[in-house]
Amino acid sequence: MLSRGAAKKVTIYVNEDTRYHMDALWDAILRFLRHKHVAGATVLRPVAGFGAHELIHSPDQEIRSEHMPMRIEFIDSAEKVDELLPSLYDMVVDGLIEVQDTNVIKAAQKGRNPAPRSPHAEINGAAKLIRIYLGEGDKAKDEPLFEAIVKRLMMMEVAGATVYRGILGYGAKGHTHRESRFRLSKDRPIMISVVDQPGRVDEIIDAIAPMMQDGLIVLSDVDVRRFVHALPEQEVNNASSTTR
Repeated sequence: MLSRGAAKKVTIYVNEDTRYHMDALWDAILRFLRHKHVAGATVLRPVAGFGAHELIHSPDQEIRSEHMPMRIEFIDSAEKVDELLPSLYDMVVDGLIEVQDTNVIKAAQKGRNPAPRSPHAEINGAAKLIRIYLGEGDKAKDEPLFEAIVKRLMMMEVAGATVYRGILGYGAKGHTHRESRFRLSKDRPIMISVVDQPGRVDEIIDAIAPMMQDGLIVLSDVDVRRFVHALPEQEVNNASSTTR
């Protein structure tokens, strides 16, 4: 199964009737990729196309319908792609092979437990506190901006974020935002607090800043005493023994 991070996307263009030994080339390539345990591959049959021969092939042209273009795509690690390319190069005697750098954001498979997330690096000492100030009424398309920001932070595997809703405040525009006793304001102040390693600050801000049209991002130096993703095994065992 693919893991999150840098990868390679390979796209192969061949004609439907191109043969490889006794089989259709596209089918032979698909079986080759499966035999080599590629994470997954897809065969697409476009509605029309032309290639180096400059002949347009489409289903409504009976004479040329057997020459329809076929597109095979797969994504895998750079090491795996480098291993497979020599064989694919030899197989594709009439067609095109394209390789692109890509980035896997999420790879999940229904019915299978998600791969364990790598533990976050432990921080002892200097860290950065990022505080993001915005209004509760700020939107990112059809959802509250603060929810969109938290989702983006989760996708980036930022260790954690906390959203605070203020009861009174004002910003650069001088407008007072408050929580009334008789009605709830739709634009109360919101603060999102994030603590992470200094080396990730630029990455986080570069992802969040374009989402904000009006707001404030503040950085502070902080000192973290302990920061772990999960309890150490010894502590888990001790905790379970005390509950017996």
